[in-house]
Amino acid sequence: MSTAQTATSEFAVFNPATGKVEKEFRQASDVEIADALARSHAAFTSWRYSQIEDRTAMLRRVADLYEERRNDLATLVTREMGKPISQALMEVDLVTTIYRFYADRAPGLLQDEELDVVAGGTAVIRKEAMGPLLGIMPWNFPYYQVARFSAPNLALGNTILLKPAPQCPESALAMEQIFADAGLLDGAYINLFASNDQVADIIADSRVQGVSLTGSERAGTAVAEIAGRNLKKVVLELGGSDPFLVLGPVDLDRAVNDASMGRFFNAGQACNAAKRIIVTEEHYDA
Repeated sequence: MSTAQTATSEFAVFNPATGKVEKEFRQASDVEIADALARSHAAFTSWRYSQIEDRTAMLRRVADLYEERRNDLATLVTREMGKPISQALMEVDLVTTIYRFYADRAPGLLQDEELDVVAGGTAVIRKEAMGPLLGIMPWNFPYYQVARFSAPNLALGNTILLKPAPQCPESALAMEQIFADAGLLDGAYINLFASNDQVADIIADSRVQGVSLTGSERAGTAVAEIAGRNLKKVVLELGGSDPFLVLGPVDLDRAVNDASMGRFFNAGQACNAAKRIIVTEEHYDA
């Protein structure tokens, strides 16, 4: 007889090691969503004009806080989605590197790029902030997916509305707290425990300038349809079906080890996991 529990709230910590719901979180009300949109837009009108040195200094403090809270952050995601603690620590370390990368490189990355204009004249590519952006993030890499979306956009001057995976509410709140503790302008990063219907309304809101989703094809189809209907910029990462090839002369022990790691790393939950293993005939039986 199964002892697994069922959460009554969509946003809940369901520990896969115990099969128990350890904590539940209330979905945001429509009033809270409206307030978040207003705060995000108000923050953008100020954050976009802040000095790049101030934005990168904030990102550097964020990196420092991830490093300081490394063990606690790793423990959170292991309890939420089940990855081994060693791999959770690796994810936190990767996130620290991402924030430091943009803290160090953003001034150069945001420089105007002059174009060679054949017909004469002058033309440049200029990177400018757009406004509030919505991120819809998955549960397999709760910190990494948010970092690679948030770090460059905050460096540029955009503000972030973040809808986390329902399975990862505590790590989502921990990230929001890190930004607050790093001194980020109030409203520049807001965590939202939003429903699908609320997400649709957020995308349609005139103040929101784009949406980035990492998730399933079904979710991507729904988000792309809403974004297209409202002429919003959209970025979708919808996974893959990646092959692992065993070809020609090969160290079979190493191949088996690498194939196992490729399939089962991160508790088997990775978009680039080895989902198809293709082996030449001479090695198939072995």
